[in-house]
Amino acid sequence: MADGQSANMDEQALFSGTQEVAPDRRFDMAKLQAFMEEHVDGFSGTVEAREFRGGQSNPTYALTAGGKRYVMRRKPPGVLAKSAHAVDREFRVMSALGDTDVPVPKTYALCTDESVIGTWFYIMDYVEGRIIWGNEMPDSDPEERAAVYESMIKTMAKLHAVDHVAVGLETYGKPTDYVARTLNRFISQYQEPETMKIPEMDQLAEWLPANIPADVPPSIVHGDFKLANLVLHPTEPEVIAILDWELSTIGNPYADLACHCLPYHYGPDIEGGMRDIDRAAMGIPDEDAHVAAYCRHAGLSEVPDWFYYMAFMLFRHAAISLGILRRAEEGTAASEHARKMGLRAYPMSAAAMAIVDTMK
Repeated sequence: MADGQSANMDEQALFSGTQEVAPDRRFDMAKLQAFMEEHVDGFSGTVEAREFRGGQSNPTYALTAGGKRYVMRRKPPGVLAKSAHAVDREFRVMSALGDTDVPVPKTYALCTDESVIGTWFYIMDYVEGRIIWGNEMPDSDPEERAAVYESMIKTMAKLHAVDHVAVGLETYGKPTDYVARTLNRFISQYQEPETMKIPEMDQLAEWLPANIPADVPPSIVHGDFKLANLVLHPTEPEVIAILDWELSTIGNPYADLACHCLPYHYGPDIEGGMRDIDRAAMGIPDEDAHVAAYCRHAGLSEVPDWFYYMAFMLFRHAAISLGILRRAEEGTAASEHARKMGLRAYPMSAAAMAIVDTMK
């Protein structure tokens, strides 16, 4: 199942979130058919494809054949940065997690032969369920929201509990200095002359590297663990699959949790912000309760240095936003949406600095 699309129970609903494959993303169906016949266990019938709507960086397709549903994720066509759109990494981590209690779609095959459809791709199961856009879960009641948030944080704790070496991911990422390496990357990006400067970002770029907490045991981190990247059971408030592993690596689980909790620090000026909504009335836990639930499922008494990790993640996302803003100003991302995304750097950096001020 693809990011941000709802999966339903009948054939018409299956394709409600799909469209005809765009001309610039079409491929040779006969070659895909031959590949699946050779590499996908239990495959039969003639494959048909439609493209999921939405903003996936990796084009994603709903496939049907022989009465069964599959999903194909591929790199976009065209010239790409060497490390971008790493569908092979997505395939690797989901395959490694297939025999654990972390819910992921079943993977079938990875193709790195560009002569088949023009780019690398992989095939996985289509997971029957619901994907909900919007942290507020607008179509749910308080009881369901509370249960979904509980299942979500329990699932994250399960992911972080997996022994990455035991499942064959010892080379999936560097196990140490995750925070330091991340800071070095984004501070360097921020300090490029072309990047707009914000006083709070200057202060954060100085304070954060000087106050990095001690390393913690590494884990598999998703990198973008949010409601829109999870498949819920068709009728129950239960997470049944984690999607979109493009940003996953081996890293600091507390930083991954902080990334997940960023919306608690976003107001209405940032999409998905939960800072100013009436969470109690909606059945959504506040940040303290959500982190406490993670600790309960992870067997922790607390998350040490929690406020540091929140400030760190806010800084990281502010730096990313400034990069978007720079491209918008240069005209290489010339859309009002890109500019709006870039301007998020100002409230993000202000929120990070407000946290740091309480820690000094």
